[in-house]
Amino acid sequence: MGAMTSTRALVLFSGGQDSSVCLAWALANHAHVETVGFDYGQRHGVEMAQRQVVRREIAERFPDWAPRLGEDHILDLKGFGAIAQTAMTEERAFEVTEKGLPNTFVPGRNLVFLTYAAALADRRGLTALVGGMCETDFSGYPDCRRDTLDALQNALNLGMAQDFTIETPLMRLTKAQTWGLAKALGGEALVELILEESHTCYRGTRGARHAWGHGCGDCPACELRARGWAEWLEAGRPEVAG
Repeated sequence: MGAMTSTRALVLFSGGQDSSVCLAWALANHAHVETVGFDYGQRHGVEMAQRQVVRREIAERFPDWAPRLGEDHILDLKGFGAIAQTAMTEERAFEVTEKGLPNTFVPGRNLVFLTYAAALADRRGLTALVGGMCETDFSGYPDCRRDTLDALQNALNLGMAQDFTIETPLMRLTKAQTWGLAKALGGEALVELILEESHTCYRGTRGARHAWGHGCGDCPACELRARGWAEWLEAGRPEVAG
């Protein structure tokens, strides 16, 4: 983990495992951090409530980070979600489409999210856009790839006459290593916070508390999170620098 910079960052923050680790990473690396959430009509809308819980708990449990945590913003993208017509926004079974992609893939979602985030960042004087995209241990989404984000970063800077950086601290990490990064950033306290308060489950299930956190246990997001937790435990819960 590098030394904290004087830069101001905007974290794309859903309240899930990955974005919660990214928020902690941003707070450890940037002088001022704001968050943005997107309401696109997702089935797992409970994340919109849990993201506020995660923000509050991070501020309470990590007093060194609390002064750096700035405003939260919510952007309404329900119109975009309606266009997508995927298993993320409609009641349908999780499956692989004819393109070989899971039907949880919302076409262009990260491109849209980052474009809206950049417009907000421009007005707020924030230059770093931080997201939890990952191409190591993910569901095959093409807009999670670093080359996609490099192209978008270039387009945003050309189109807005800005100098944004899109930062993806999880890009080369497995889900197991993401748990290790959480431990490196905030110790067992952060790991426990993410286990108990973050929300990843696509079905929006909060009731069951598994070893790896809350969720239905059989949607793609839960399976990925559970597998990463098991692999991290098997490796001895090592810290991972980010």
